[in-house]
Amino acid sequence: MCASNDENCELCEAARFTHWYYEDEICWVADCEVCSTPMVVWKRHGTEPDPADIEWMVRCLMEAAAERFGDEVTKVDRVMRQIPEHFHAHARDKNWLSRRWQDKPSKYSGVGGSRELLG
Repeated sequence: MCASNDENCELCEAARFTHWYYEDEICWVADCEVCSTPMVVWKRHGTEPDPADIEWMVRCLMEAAAERFGDEVTKVDRVMRQIPEHFHAHARDKNWLSRRWQDKPSKYSGVGGSRELLG
Protein backbone atom coordinates (compact mmCIF):
# COMPACT_ATOMS: atom_id res chain seq x y z
CA MET A 1 0.00 0.00 0.00
CA CYS A 2 1.05 3.58 -0.63
CA ALA A 3 2.09 5.97 2.09
CA SER A 4 -0.57 8.33 0.68
CA ASN A 5 -3.10 5.88 -0.68
CA ASP A 6 -5.70 6.37 -3.41
CA GLU A 7 -8.13 3.48 -3.09
CA ASN A 8 -8.86 3.60 -6.83
CA CYS A 9 -5.21 3.37 -7.92
CA GLU A 10 -3.85 0.00 -9.07
CA LEU A 11 -0.30 1.01 -8.17
CA CYS A 12 -1.33 2.01 -4.64
CA GLU A 13 -2.96 -1.41 -4.31
CA ALA A 14 0.45 -2.96 -5.04
CA ALA A 15 -1.07 -6.37 -5.74
CA ARG A 16 1.56 -9.05 -5.75
CA PHE A 17 0.89 -11.02 -8.91
CA THR A 18 4.27 -10.90 -10.64
CA HIS A 19 7.87 -11.29 -9.49
CA TRP A 20 9.00 -8.61 -7.03
CA TYR A 21 12.70 -7.73 -7.17
CA TYR A 22 12.89 -5.18 -4.37
CA GLU A 23 10.91 -3.18 -1.81
CA ASP A 24 11.77 -0.46 0.73
CA GLU A 25 10.04 2.55 2.29
CA ILE A 26 10.34 4.60 -0.93
CA CYS A 27 9.50 2.18 -3.73
CA TRP A 28 8.96 -1.33 -4.99
CA VAL A 29 10.26 -2.98 -8.16
CA ALA A 30 8.34 -5.79 -9.87
CA ASP A 31 7.62 -7.16 -13.33
CA CYS A 32 4.92 -5.09 -14.99
CA GLU A 33 1.73 -7.07 -15.59
CA VAL A 34 1.28 -5.44 -19.00
CA CYS A 35 4.75 -5.45 -20.59
CA SER A 36 6.61 -8.00 -18.46
CA THR A 37 9.62 -5.73 -17.88
CA PRO A 38 10.86 -4.52 -14.48
CA MET A 39 8.92 -1.51 -13.23
CA VAL A 40 9.64 0.74 -10.25
CA VAL A 41 6.70 2.30 -8.38
CA TRP A 42 6.84 5.16 -5.90
CA LYS A 43 5.05 4.26 -2.67
CA ARG A 44 3.37 7.66 -2.47
CA HIS A 45 0.44 8.37 -4.76
CA GLY A 46 1.41 11.25 -7.04
CA THR A 47 3.53 12.17 -10.01
CA GLU A 48 6.35 14.34 -8.66
CA PRO A 49 8.78 12.59 -6.31
CA ASP A 50 11.76 14.50 -4.96
CA PRO A 51 14.81 14.33 -7.25
CA ALA A 52 16.67 12.24 -4.65
CA ASP A 53 13.80 9.74 -4.59
CA ILE A 54 13.77 9.57 -8.39
CA GLU A 55 17.51 8.92 -8.42
CA TRP A 56 17.11 6.15 -5.84
CA MET A 57 14.16 4.57 -7.67
CA VAL A 58 15.98 4.55 -11.01
CA ARG A 59 19.00 2.95 -9.34
CA CYS A 60 16.77 0.21 -7.85
CA LEU A 61 15.08 -0.28 -11.23
CA MET A 62 18.39 -0.60 -13.06
CA GLU A 63 19.66 -3.18 -10.55
CA ALA A 64 16.54 -5.28 -11.20
CA ALA A 65 16.90 -4.78 -14.95
CA ALA A 66 20.54 -5.88 -14.86
CA GLU A 67 19.49 -8.98 -12.93
CA ARG A 68 16.81 -9.75 -15.51
CA PHE A 69 18.42 -8.66 -18.80
CA GLY A 70 22.13 -8.27 -18.15
CA ASP A 71 23.57 -5.66 -20.52
CA GLU A 72 20.46 -5.60 -22.73
CA VAL A 73 18.76 -2.64 -21.00
CA THR A 74 18.56 0.24 -23.42
CA LYS A 75 16.61 2.86 -21.47
CA VAL A 76 14.44 3.87 -18.55
CA ASP A 77 10.95 4.73 -19.79
CA ARG A 78 9.28 7.25 -17.47
CA VAL A 79 6.18 7.77 -19.63
CA MET A 80 3.23 6.83 -17.44
CA ARG A 81 0.86 5.60 -20.12
CA GLN A 82 -1.86 3.58 -18.43
CA ILE A 83 -1.67 5.06 -14.94
CA PRO A 84 -0.62 8.70 -15.43
CA GLU A 85 -1.52 9.82 -11.90
CA HIS A 86 1.08 7.68 -10.07
CA PHE A 87 4.85 7.84 -10.63
CA HIS A 88 6.36 4.68 -12.09
CA ALA A 89 8.99 3.84 -14.68
CA HIS A 90 9.95 0.79 -16.73
CA ALA A 91 13.31 -0.66 -17.76
CA ARG A 92 13.27 -1.35 -21.48
CA ASP A 93 15.42 -3.86 -23.30
CA LYS A 94 15.55 -4.18 -27.09
CA ASN A 95 12.76 -6.81 -27.05
CA TRP A 96 10.40 -5.11 -24.63
CA LEU A 97 7.58 -4.57 -27.12
CA SER A 98 7.39 -8.19 -28.24
CA ARG A 99 8.08 -9.57 -24.75
CA ARG A 100 4.47 -9.15 -23.61
CA TRP A 101 3.26 -11.44 -26.40
CA GLN A 102 6.05 -14.02 -26.27
CA ASP A 103 7.09 -14.46 -22.64
CA LYS A 104 5.14 -16.30 -19.99
CA PRO A 105 4.33 -13.95 -17.12
CA SER A 106 6.23 -14.22 -13.87
CA LYS A 107 4.52 -15.02 -10.60
CA TYR A 108 4.89 -13.64 -7.11
CA SER A 109 7.09 -15.78 -4.89
CA GLY A 110 8.20 -13.24 -2.30
CA VAL A 111 10.39 -10.14 -2.57
CA GLY A 112 13.76 -10.96 -4.13
CA GLY A 113 14.84 -14.48 -4.80
CA SER A 114 14.43 -16.45 -7.99
CA ARG A 115 12.10 -15.28 -10.72
CA GLU A 116 9.48 -17.95 -11.45
CA LEU A 117 7.11 -18.18 -14.41
CA LEU A 118 3.45 -19.12 -14.51
CA GLY A 119 2.40 -22.39 -16.08
